[in-house]
Amino acid sequence: MIKYLLCWFPMVLMAVVNGAARDLGYKKYVGELAAHQISTFSLLILIFIYSGLIVKWWPPSDEKQALFIGIIWAVLTLLFEFGFGKLRGNTWEQLFRAYNVAEGQLWILIPIGVALAPYIMFKFIVK
Repeated sequence: MIKYLLCWFPMVLMAVVNGAARDLGYKKYVGELAAHQISTFSLLILIFIYSGLIVKWWPPSDEKQALFIGIIWAVLTLLFEFGFGKLRGNTWEQLFRAYNVAEGQLWILIPIGVALAPYIMFKFIVK
């Protein structure tokens, strides 16, 4: 299980690179909201590709373990996101704003995708 835990860390790097591409690249052309929406979907694609590679290289023993891996990754993701956000001086309101679907924010799809990606890729690749 430790190897799956360690496999979470490259996802942080993927998220940082994805965010940098958004902020330094296309955000000035499409605006803040559209940039966050694009970045959400691009990160989801990266997460699913990465999860597929992990599942292919180190297949979980069963569907239950694949789902457990995803849930652990999602918890780590949320802890990192909110912890790092608070360290940067963001308020809780600012941090939760990214999850406000009514305002067009789609970031809630990231922890959901992280949680489900190993399970979905397991079903797709292994089963």
